[in-house]
Amino acid sequence: MIHELRIYHCLPGRLPALLKRFEGATLKLFDKHGFRQLGFWTVGIGQSNQDLIYILGWESLAERDQKWAAFQRDPEWIAARDASEASGPIVANISNSILYPTSFSAAK
Repeated sequence: MIHELRIYHCLPGRLPALLKRFEGATLKLFDKHGFRQLGFWTVGIGQSNQDLIYILGWESLAERDQKWAAFQRDPEWIAARDASEASGPIVANISNSILYPTSFSAAK
């Protein structure tokens, strides 16, 4: 298993809109497309309290690529994204890393 660490850096004041989109639409679509989410976090103490951090689990990079492509083409996702951004953009940028567990990691 590989893990994908994603950090959404929101524009000032727009984190609540992103959280609402994830809770109301994105997670349902993740389920529809077979995403395995391992957790979601916001920052209480750190560099920015305008970030949403989450980790997804994948069997392979091929699975990841196939499922992300289907998700991004989904008309429900496109409509949800567009509706959530009707009053302006939410995300300034996204940081993305593919993580491989070490031999001594509790997460395999």
